[in-house]
Amino acid sequence: MSQQPSITPRPTLLIIGAGGFIGGFIAKIGVERGYNVWAGVRETTSTRYLDELPVELVTFDYDNPDQLREALMENAPSDRGWDYIIWNLGATKCGNFQDFNRINYLYLRDFCQALISCGMVPKRFLFMSSLSALGPADEKDYTPITSRTIPNPNTRYGLSKIKAETYLETLPDFPWIIFRATGVYGPHEKDYLMMIKSIDRHIDVGMGYRKQLLTFIYVEDLVNAMFDAFKAGVEKKKYIISEPRSYSQKEFRQIVLKHLGGKWALPLKLPMWAVYLASFGAEMWGKARLQPSTLNRDKFKIMKQRNWSCDVSDAQRDFGFNPQFDLDRGIAATVAAYKESKSHH
Repeated sequence: MSQQPSITPRPTLLIIGAGGFIGGFIAKIGVERGYNVWAGVRETTSTRYLDELPVELVTFDYDNPDQLREALMENAPSDRGWDYIIWNLGATKCGNFQDFNRINYLYLRDFCQALISCGMVPKRFLFMSSLSALGPADEKDYTPITSRTIPNPNTRYGLSKIKAETYLETLPDFPWIIFRATGVYGPHEKDYLMMIKSIDRHIDVGMGYRKQLLTFIYVEDLVNAMFDAFKAGVEKKKYIISEPRSYSQKEFRQIVLKHLGGKWALPLKLPMWAVYLASFGAEMWGKARLQPSTLNRDKFKIMKQRNWSCDVSDAQRDFGFNPQFDLDRGIAATVAAYKESKSHH
């Protein structure tokens, strides 16, 4: 009798915060890379980026630790849970600043406690953090941010992320990986799309007059890096994830204009005091309407930051991080998706 080849079961992956822009890409690329994927969502989450994919949905109520444990027990592929978990849940804007702490820190803490109490600690747990966890970088000599930069967050958002990171570091026998990503862009992303739409309407609004170095990471490069880190088996390490070069606002504008079809745009530089007043006004208006505003005092501090240049050598060394999309290629894909959505409306 000929020996049957043994089939290695596909690794299992649970994505927490799967409904959004990045989450949809994690699910899609996870499936493409041979994982069995479960997508953790809330009752209210839109699943439009998941509906076409062969993924199983799991509904979590992050405000209810008992429900978390029940949902884990009922949906896990085995008693040991999932092989890999990617924590991509997070709030980047909140009407009430206490929500940053609740969503970005307490939800993570309660979920990890639920995993531990169910005996479902995965082989790897990847936490999506942010460069904002580190706070403002050197704005005199513009030295790049490195993995050895001492965190000094100056926003409520950054503070909630560093709290979550620090919590993971205190867990014994918990195989975390932390990704501190710079600005993530690509099809379906909203904040950079606002900038692209503005340039499409011939106005490019810049903040402040001092030199600013911007960094970007295209969503597919970020997500592929997650799976490359899993494959390389790294753990208990933090990585900065960014395209390895920085850009000026002018370069960003020129690349966007090129892909919009060689249009023109008026560069409009706003003084920082005007940006602050606008941010404060928008935040107060949002509070009055009980809606989080994209522009707020927290966001103002992020826009004010002049140096976003990064050193990604740790990720290059440990798991061969090598972004395939420079800004030109990434903006081409983003603008193409924007034009297509415009033609459908």
